[in-house]
Amino acid sequence: MKKYWSFFRIRFIRGLQYRTAALSGMVTQFVWGAMEILLFKAFYEASPESFPMTFEALSTYVWLQQAFLALYMVWFWESELFNSITTGDVAYELCRPVRLYHMWFVRGLAVRLSKAVLRCMPILIVSSFLPAPYGLTLPGDMTTWGITLLSMTLGLLLIVAFNMIVYMSAFYTVSSQGMKLVITSLAEFLGGAVIPIPFLPGQVRIIVELLPFASAQNVPFRIFGGDLAGPDLYSSLIKQVFWLLAFVLIGSFMEKRALKRIVIQGG
Repeated sequence: MKKYWSFFRIRFIRGLQYRTAALSGMVTQFVWGAMEILLFKAFYEASPESFPMTFEALSTYVWLQQAFLALYMVWFWESELFNSITTGDVAYELCRPVRLYHMWFVRGLAVRLSKAVLRCMPILIVSSFLPAPYGLTLPGDMTTWGITLLSMTLGLLLIVAFNMIVYMSAFYTVSSQGMKLVITSLAEFLGGAVIPIPFLPGQVRIIVELLPFASAQNVPFRIFGGDLAGPDLYSSLIKQVFWLLAFVLIGSFMEKRALKRIVIQGG
């Protein structure tokens, strides 16, 4: 466990060095969040009763989405890992006295957390001072804060576990480009990154909420904004735990099976 913690610290500290990229990302995310909220505002003014979320909850959802984009963006892939599999450099990783799955999992966590630490606080602070209903609305009780933190942790682990499945699938394919494009497009839409899942039609929404992507950012952000409560909240947490365990088991199985059959040529 100590060696994985050391590797996590190294990758995390390395990620904190990219401050200029973080600054440009913050500006982009703040502008994008403002544009998205103003766009929705135009629709809400036409018929506010037609929408499944209050505008305050929607604004909170958007600002949280922008602040923690680095944690839940499915389209973020580490090209180094794909290249190491394609070129055979993964052999150097296999020489280390650590398990490949665990090391890459820790790496994914460290990279995402370092990016989020650099970007989240300015966006959260500025959005919390915006006038209602355009700003970030904070929950009034500590229970909501605690459940949100738990759900955010589960969602982050789920996204990293899903990424691990995609990385491990590169052992079975010639090129990962097509797979990444298809998976990214589906996951972004089904995870509520394009539009919040409550805005989907009734039957479609029921199906989408059963899928694993709805258990990432959709759950903690709606809990924080007060849109998800009661029995639906607890069932969503159960689904998060279920899909996390399923993804970890699938990824671990794919890793073990791939490493038994892997052949690295050259020297």
